[in-house]
Amino acid sequence: GLCELDIAVVGRAGGGAGNRGIDQSRDGASHAKKNGMTKRKIAYWVIPPEADGEFVAAMEDVLEVYSRPYDALVPVLCMDEQPIQLLKETREPIAATKDHPCRVDYEYERAGTASIFMFCEPLSGWRQATPRERRTKIDWAREVEELMRTR
Repeated sequence: GLCELDIAVVGRAGGGAGNRGIDQSRDGASHAKKNGMTKRKIAYWVIPPEADGEFVAAMEDVLEVYSRPYDALVPVLCMDEQPIQLLKETREPIAATKDHPCRVDYEYERAGTASIFMFCEPLSGWRQATPRERRTKIDWAREVEELMRTR
């Protein structure tokens, strides 16, 4: 915490261990709740060092597309795909009670993988997500084919 500066000690040579701030208040109350913010959280951002200018120019082109006003004749569609791991419980979860939330054991059994394909049109609020057993070129082409048929 902050405390007033003692003018009498300014310029004086240090001496001994002293009380080393034992009488100063802590950073926060001992009963304070954690808010999820820690100093260890890091945001990673990678821009290829060999192509900084080229990368930034391409990114600005993409951002320009996203800033266009809504036009139903020229929709702005976004696509993403996410591979996921399928998990199976190894122990029966304990049901929730009025005193405890549902409790699930941290151990699991891997039950394969899948992929989720998502298309969205942010300015109209439309989105479509489709799970698939795998993520191949053919799966992607079929998703795009379906998108063209329905949109």
